[in-house]
Amino acid sequence: MKRWRIHLAGLLVLAALGFFALAPGIAERQMNVIDGQPLLVVSDEARALHASLVIVDLHADTLLWQRDLLVRADRGHLDLPRLQAGNVALQVFSSVTRSPAGLNYDRNSATTRDNITLLAVGQLQPVRTWTSLLERTLWHGQKLRRAVASSDGALFAVTDGADLTHVLTARAAGDGPIGAMLSVEGLHDLEGDLANLPRLYDAGVRMAGLTHFFDNELAGSMHGVSKGGLTDMGRQAVTQMEDMGVIVDIAHCSHPCVAEVLAMARRPVVSSHGGVQTTCDANRNLTDDEIRGVAATGGIIGIGYWDGAVCSTSPAAVARAMRHVRDLVGIDYVALGSDFDGSVTTRFDAGQLVQVTQALLDEGFTDDEIRAVMGGNALRVIGAGLVPLGRAG
Repeated sequence: MKRWRIHLAGLLVLAALGFFALAPGIAERQMNVIDGQPLLVVSDEARALHASLVIVDLHADTLLWQRDLLVRADRGHLDLPRLQAGNVALQVFSSVTRSPAGLNYDRNSATTRDNITLLAVGQLQPVRTWTSLLERTLWHGQKLRRAVASSDGALFAVTDGADLTHVLTARAAGDGPIGAMLSVEGLHDLEGDLANLPRLYDAGVRMAGLTHFFDNELAGSMHGVSKGGLTDMGRQAVTQMEDMGVIVDIAHCSHPCVAEVLAMARRPVVSSHGGVQTTCDANRNLTDDEIRGVAATGGIIGIGYWDGAVCSTSPAAVARAMRHVRDLVGIDYVALGSDFDGSVTTRFDAGQLVQVTQALLDEGFTDDEIRAVMGGNALRVIGAGLVPLGRAG
């Protein structure tokens, strides 16, 4: 009997090890998908132009997953080798800390079971991250800093204007690093206390969305239950973020939340990843009035590459959404917002961003317009937003 129990215990241990080793990868392969549909034929003109671009992507959720950012993976959308292949100059990495079970675009409750808790446990993250949303973001910041430190200079953390200038100067001189900046997808990771905002800043956070897929203490979500506007805490957070040099991101905010942020903004506002309702009538996408409002702040709209953003995964659909923003408010307000590794299906990965360049050429964008869309506009807004408001100018 004793020998049988020892044998059973050994089998249970092996089963547990197998689960923790394999389950996270299996889960990601089902959630971060490349659909395998035909890609655009890329012209020599597009390749030459793409190689000359300074490319900025406003949103990727890669830090959520258990894989080495520095190694080319056989799953997901983004890692250092693919960023290099795609000629990316600056990547914004988002910290996702809570995702309700049964996730949908229409209505999610903050009290629903949280899938990120299961992922934190399954990936054997530090125990402190199992129960604390704040600790999950601090852990993501630590992961990013470790990747930068281990990259032999291939990644460079961007936390202020000097860091951004270093990246751009080094890249202009030759094979410079890729900038890496930390953002937050939903400030529920403040855990109801604005005193935690400086802790996020100290961890490297320089952009933050107020909400994600559910209403929280700061505002209503486009996908929440109440879908209300800013709370008193939310208004205080927006003011403090601008004062500190943290860029305000309205992606996932409810329509009342978007309107109230735009009305009070003193700095350019970002919609880091999504689409526009005129070309893709999904509730998470921006109306024309909201696009005009973002432009009025001097902000930018990052267009995503998945079906919920552009009603397709084709590069042509991405370019059509960008064209609409250009035609409505001007070329200065369009940017890239991939949502790579954000539990989405795309046609291409970070190493194939020349697909967007080709699609923009096919859509009739000029070379200068493409330079603005692919990075110039984002650099303007990020460079300004990193300066604490009290030191602006």
